[in-house]
Amino acid sequence: MNPRNLLRLLLALALTATGQAHAVDAAQRQTWREQAQGFEHGEGVKRDTEAAIRLYCQAALAGDAVSAYNLGWIYANARGVERNDGYAAHWFARAALLGDTHAEGMFNRLATPADKPECVQQAERTELQKAKEAQQAADVGALATRYQGLVNTPEERRIMKIVYKLAPQFGIQPGLAFAVIRAESNFNVNALSNKNAQGLMQLIPETAERFRVHKPFDAEQNIRGGLSYLQWLLAYFRGDVPLVLAAYNAGEGTVDRFRGVPPYPETQGYIKRISQVYGLQYHPFDARITSPSRALPQRLP
Repeated sequence: MNPRNLLRLLLALALTATGQAHAVDAAQRQTWREQAQGFEHGEGVKRDTEAAIRLYCQAALAGDAVSAYNLGWIYANARGVERNDGYAAHWFARAALLGDTHAEGMFNRLATPADKPECVQQAERTELQKAKEAQQAADVGALATRYQGLVNTPEERRIMKIVYKLAPQFGIQPGLAFAVIRAESNFNVNALSNKNAQGLMQLIPETAERFRVHKPFDAEQNIRGGLSYLQWLLAYFRGDVPLVLAAYNAGEGTVDRFRGVPPYPETQGYIKRISQVYGLQYHPFDARITSPSRALPQRLP
């Protein structure tokens, strides 16, 4: 395929991604364009090329061919900005794709590769962020459906959203973190045990200090600390979930000492409660976090 045709195809794909996402009615596009023209030429307002470019960009990304062409002209002729043939090529190509009959000739005349302008990059970043947020909301909804009956209040859903946002940063499956929080505090941000375990993931002061949690009753800080500890335990016990849960409840030293799940009814009941929500026996881990337990070589993969 001719490089120029390939470039136009790529631009067409970009146009589809941003143009449809920013679709607005023709009247709004015209308003932006006319405001941009006023700033570009100083008609009724003080001349402001940067403001003109911002407005032209809004209109062009919403599908206005004239605005795209005008941007190409501004950059090709250094009209209030430093000349940038790459930006000009981008806008002329976009204008051509939007149906401007003169833009393709201007694009060919430049004979230079197109370069994506900053406002286009920003629009794409914004769309990507929106897509991520929409996916996160959908995933949280799916998680809530999966655990229907276990998540009943707006506060519980808020906590679930925090879990879903943070857990992947630590390589933790959200379902495991959710199950631990439910078992530890039942979503009570201010939970305090008789052993001074604090917050959603019931961090004792030593664990909070170990994982740099300064505000244990702050939901996000507490969850970060708990996730850090789970991440460490998963590496230490090489993804063995029952051992990780036993250690979270009774301490890794206790699990090492008993060379497995300790015979404590509390710990065994804790593992059983979590297994009713998170039934997997193995969880992926990052071996770089810490060396494995030496007390349990026979249990390591």
